[in-house]
Amino acid sequence: MKIARVETLRADAGWRLFSFLRVTTDDGLIGWSEYNESFGSTGLSAVIEGLSPLIIGRDPTRWEEVTAWLHVMTRQSRGGLNQQAIAAIENALLDIAARARGIPVYALFGGPIRERIPVYWSHFGSYRVRNSKFMGTPPCLDWDEVGRHAAEVKALGFRGLKTNILIPGEDGKLFQYSPGFGRHAGWPELNWDNRTLSLLKQHLRVIRDAVGPEFNLHLDTNFHFRTEGFQRVAAAVAEFDLTWLEIDIHDAPALASIKRMAPCPIASAETLHGRREFRPYLEAYSMDVGIVDVIWNGLAESMKIASLCDVYEVNCAPHNFYGNLCSMISAHFSATIPNFRVMEIDIDSVSWRDEFTPAPTIENGELLLPKGPGWGVEVNEAAIRARAPK
Repeated sequence: MKIARVETLRADAGWRLFSFLRVTTDDGLIGWSEYNESFGSTGLSAVIEGLSPLIIGRDPTRWEEVTAWLHVMTRQSRGGLNQQAIAAIENALLDIAARARGIPVYALFGGPIRERIPVYWSHFGSYRVRNSKFMGTPPCLDWDEVGRHAAEVKALGFRGLKTNILIPGEDGKLFQYSPGFGRHAGWPELNWDNRTLSLLKQHLRVIRDAVGPEFNLHLDTNFHFRTEGFQRVAAAVAEFDLTWLEIDIHDAPALASIKRMAPCPIASAETLHGRREFRPYLEAYSMDVGIVDVIWNGLAESMKIASLCDVYEVNCAPHNFYGNLCSMISAHFSATIPNFRVMEIDIDSVSWRDEFTPAPTIENGELLLPKGPGWGVEVNEAAIRARAPK
């Protein structure tokens, strides 16, 4: 069996793209992966296409050899888009390798430790503030609507949610505070202020009052402050008993300084590539939960990252805010690592997301691991091609 063809496909997903990789073998077997070309990864499809000639004619069931070869050929410019492209290829080859044997991908790694994967509702309120017109859901315009939505999430059986910083703007309507992504004033300085912290506390109080003290509440602050500001946020949210405070910062000692004073667990590392980038964060004991992007790193590399985290007594949670196929890939990771914490999943999305890949089955806040070959789901290629990016 040899790799014969590599093809990228992109589909409209409202405020972003859903991108897919289709790898075909010379005997007609097809492997799929999903990757992320939005949010800073512009040109990723072109990188995948540029690397594709390097793998034509190789055995897809020897994915370690193929990915090692790609790392050798990109060694002078490792990480970044090259790593994300290799990850997309690796994940598609894993799908082929498992389908060739008639087994799920997780069986290639010793089988699942767990078949029900605890998940939390991610981007709670955030997409409804920013993108409700694409989703067919009511917008969250004020904190009353946030409270009602939080109660709905709990009533659906979820045991946890993750929110961003949602505060009122000058018009009184909620907006997502995102200076770290340049969406409004505040960049590049990323300064904190007492008003923002006070409004953040009101936002968290509304959610905590709606869901009760036992519900798992996560707060994602992304890149929106510098070290000083993250420390002030950590102190401000102490009363809400967060499951974790999520911080993106590219300096391990700085993150360690936040962790030492924080009254809650610290989660980080979703933007890191490979074991080499995780290592200084672990050596600095800078986080309680390592967030691993299986789509950026590839499942096999993510398993190695999880093993390294395990040495430092750190549990892992997948970074998963993409489409349904990505959720399945992250579920295979969550099922097989011993040091698993909880899995992120987006419930809110464009109304046509489930046309591309069937939605995961979630019962009582747990994703049911599929038992079919490969990733356990089938991709609807015709639906993807029918939703060309706008």
